[in-house]
Amino acid sequence: MRRFLWALLLGLAMALAQKSGGGVGGRPYSPSPPPMSPGPAPVFPTPAPSYPGPVVVYPGGGGGSLGIVPVLVFFGLILVTAYMVRGLQQAGAGPTASVARLRLALLARPQVQRALRRLAEEADTTSAKGLADLVDEAALLLLREEAAWRFGHYQVAAGSEEEALAWFDAWMLEERSKYQETFRHFEGKKQVAEGYQAQVEPGGRYLVVSLLLADHRLLPPRSPLTRSRAREALMDLAGSSPSTLMAAYLSWTPEKEGEALTEEELLLLYPDLDKL
Repeated sequence: MRRFLWALLLGLAMALAQKSGGGVGGRPYSPSPPPMSPGPAPVFPTPAPSYPGPVVVYPGGGGGSLGIVPVLVFFGLILVTAYMVRGLQQAGAGPTASVARLRLALLARPQVQRALRRLAEEADTTSAKGLADLVDEAALLLLREEAAWRFGHYQVAAGSEEEALAWFDAWMLEERSKYQETFRHFEGKKQVAEGYQAQVEPGGRYLVVSLLLADHRLLPPRSPLTRSRAREALMDLAGSSPSTLMAAYLSWTPEKEGEALTEEELLLLYPDLDKL
């Protein structure tokens, strides 16, 4: 019965999720090095003929062919020890990366929607510096709109780099499922839905902005979210640098001016929000 209710709520949420939405971000682009052209084959000088010299016989050196065996055993022990130490280090290693998602529901204003679209249009989504600047500018924009905050939610997960990026991809996909994508700027490629018609309805008053970050830093949890913790979370996210950032994504809904989420849509689409 509980699963049925959740499925029903999810179905209602998806039915209501007809508002526009935008997103910008990606992972830093690392181009592969150009192939190296083969150079000319090296020419080695012909060795001068050698003449046999005097044979030196060392006393007590019987079994000369066995002299290599101790060397092989010695190097074998070194390799086994190195693998054991590496395995112990990996087994005892803690998380090396984290991923965080901050959602803020604020009172919608066309000026904020325009600012988000402009930020998404101008962002460099192919470099670590460009993505770090995107996070900084998004955090600054949200801090300036603190008076309009009404609800929020913050999630943090820590693990290996591969796990953090997997969470990032899953959370980004979840964000994109909440709206009709009318604008997207991802890793240098832009997509715009030209034929979308804005759906303005009475009771709409909310704009939801989500900021995702995968980083080599271990970000602290800030839940349950309060207004002061939301400010701290934004400062945590803005503390990312090109040397620590692995991926970033900024999304918002509605994206089209004049549209806004009603309170019913907000609570159905984002049931885990905390009141700020």
